[in-house]
Amino acid sequence: MTTGRPVGRVQEIRVFPVRSLAGTAVPTAAIGPDGLAGDRTWTVVDADGRPVRAKEAPGIAGLDGAGVDEEQLSAAAGRPVHLAALPPQPGVAPVHLVSEQAIDRAARGEVPEGCSADDPRANLLVSLDEGGDERAWVGQEVRIGDAVLRVTRTPKHCLGVYADVVTPGTAQAGDAVLLIGNPGPSH
Repeated sequence: MTTGRPVGRVQEIRVFPVRSLAGTAVPTAAIGPDGLAGDRTWTVVDADGRPVRAKEAPGIAGLDGAGVDEEQLSAAAGRPVHLAALPPQPGVAPVHLVSEQAIDRAARGEVPEGCSADDPRANLLVSLDEGGDERAWVGQEVRIGDAVLRVTRTPKHCLGVYADVVTPGTAQAGDAVLLIGNPGPSH
């Protein structure tokens, strides 16, 4: 098992079954090559099959993606909509991590334009050790549970960092976040 330097703990794990809808907190999650099991597998589309996002239909953002039906979706969107399987999203990092410290920075005004500090829509909410900042992890790997993630970039319009899955595994709320460091050219 890969070891690393402890840098924090997982406070909460959230799965967003339907893109643009509310997430569901779960105590444990399987993390596969495409991200957390059950995460962003569906999307809301209009009668023409075009995606409907919370930015254009804010009423859908608060709906629970785990139990929503098309009648509720249409009422919240203000027009007929339905669910469709979300097609593969090439170039989209499968895991979004945000620290409580990033949320605190955002509350003080340090928030990227277009980002919601109230709802960062992260899969993994982590609490970092003093002075920690997940943005410093870009290019490095972290182990959470028995999953290893490579932090690839900071989002343009969100808090936290995006990560690809190097080693699938399972993560639980309370797991240590271990910084493995720069994997170097051999990875």
